Amino acid sequence: MSSNLAQQYVVHLDSIIKMYDDAYQEGNIHIPERVAYGIIARARGAVEQITGRRSSYTRQMLSILDEEWHPSYKAELITGIVAALKGDLQDGYLASLSELVHGEVFGDFLQMAEYLLNEGFKDAAAVIAGSTLEAHLRQLCLKHGVDIEHTLPDGSKRPKKASQLNQDLAKVAYSQFDQKQVTAWLDLRNSAAHGKYADYTDKQVEQFTEWLRHFIERNPA
Repeated sequence: MSSNLAQQYVVHLDSIIKMYDDAYQEGNIHIPERVAYGIIARARGAVEQITGRRSSYTRQMLSILDEEWHPSYKAELITGIVAALKGDLQDGYLASLSELVHGEVFGDFLQMAEYLLNEGFKDAAAVIAGSTLEAHLRQLCLKHGVDIEHTLPDGSKRPKKASQLNQDLAKVAYSQFDQKQVTAWLDLRNSAAHGKYADYTDKQVEQFTEWLRHFIERNPA
């Protein structure tokens, strides 16, 4: 998560907090319901966007929304969550939030691959899992300061192949054992992408998605 993006999030969260504070400054004992629902809607959208649907922030917010409390009370509690998230962003807890978001996005793709595999579409599942692996390798490169592009003699740039990213990451991010496993799964992905569907089985695609899920968890980006 870049510092500019984090600052934009902080400004947005601050506007939600201000919306809550302004409602009380108008002399209200309770926040009007229309304002409370507005705060809740904006806060939910912001928290889920910034931290993901499985974060502790989102889970706590959803548990509040499930209660049969007055909207103004819910808005008060949720504003507290917004303030906590704003503080964490300002204090520099950015890497963990970024890793959480990446992990959730890739997890969704893996769920898609697993669904397709269960429905009998092993080749589509293999392509999605392979694309997810390559995307995660690129995110790991960005995290560890590894260049994801080659600079050509004419000054132009060309994206590195996944195999090269894997070699580079084995020097700074994970073990040579992981490197060998990544190489094997990239070979399966290449077979799927080039229509060589007889080169691998349903069981191997299943093993690929299981391994990839654990690999992403062990090496968050």
